[in-house]
Amino acid sequence: MAFRATHLLGIEHLAPPEITALLDLADTYVDLNRRTVKHANALAGMTQINMFFEASTRTQASFELAGKRLGADVMNMAMQASSLKKGETLIDTALTLNAMHPDLLVVRHPHSGAVNLLAQKVNCAVLNAGDGRHEHPTQALLDALTIRRRKGRLHRLTVAICGDIAHSRVARSNILLLGKMEARIRLIGPPTLMPSGVADWGVEVTDNMAEGLKGADVVMMLRLQKERMDGAFIPSEREYFHRFGLDAEKLAHAHPEAIVMHPGPMNRGVEIDGTLADDINRSVIQEQVEMGVAVRMAAMDLLARNLRAARGMAAMGEGA
Repeated sequence: MAFRATHLLGIEHLAPPEITALLDLADTYVDLNRRTVKHANALAGMTQINMFFEASTRTQASFELAGKRLGADVMNMAMQASSLKKGETLIDTALTLNAMHPDLLVVRHPHSGAVNLLAQKVNCAVLNAGDGRHEHPTQALLDALTIRRRKGRLHRLTVAICGDIAHSRVARSNILLLGKMEARIRLIGPPTLMPSGVADWGVEVTDNMAEGLKGADVVMMLRLQKERMDGAFIPSEREYFHRFGLDAEKLAHAHPEAIVMHPGPMNRGVEIDGTLADDINRSVIQEQVEMGVAVRMAAMDLLARNLRAARGMAAMGEGA
């Protein structure tokens, strides 16, 4: 397999063949997860530590389930009650973890770059489960797997990403991944929720839903990241839904077979109409959740293979 990464810190440094290799392996784990017996041994004998400095339901549960299904010993650290609250630095925490000899470290952190810093200080594979506004690579990969399984391909699709682009690490990772796969990307949202410099990202930008959704194959809605907003970015939730919330009338501008996505958690009646979110013919939101477990299994499997290979080479070097 053409997967060379030793950490999964973002999409930016993954080559298209590496993305394809990961998605291909994830496809096999989708099949495994649908069986009565869902266990494999790719991580047998390995230790996985989940460190979530931000609250998470889907991502943390998904990583925990993925590790256990692959045979890892999984530990969830309660970071809200950790020594960081007592003044310990992130680097000291990393050194403490290193002394425990983990093999896989899954980290979500509110500050961009914090996961990358940890990766430089530990002797294990690190997976970024979301860092600030920077990236959320496994979300983009599970979105890609969902799209590929529904549409049969990723290349040359028209994908509309709608909503709070400015505060969304999900949007950033998806833009990077879909761009590598030669998709046509449109960003739709109010100017107040568009990041600065977006015109240089190689995407189309509009604040008109009808224009942005025209002929789109995939409509990806985003959550309003209220916890990252420090001002009035929208007049009101009611006005936001009127202009940018997805409903059947707006979706009619997209391709007749367009699929609807949302990374969750959803604010029904704000970002998306509840009836549309539950429409099994158009919405793939529950499929995204299912694909998340398979993608995280594939990511940890591939990183574990590279980790074992690296440790094997180091041992040979020491014995020489």
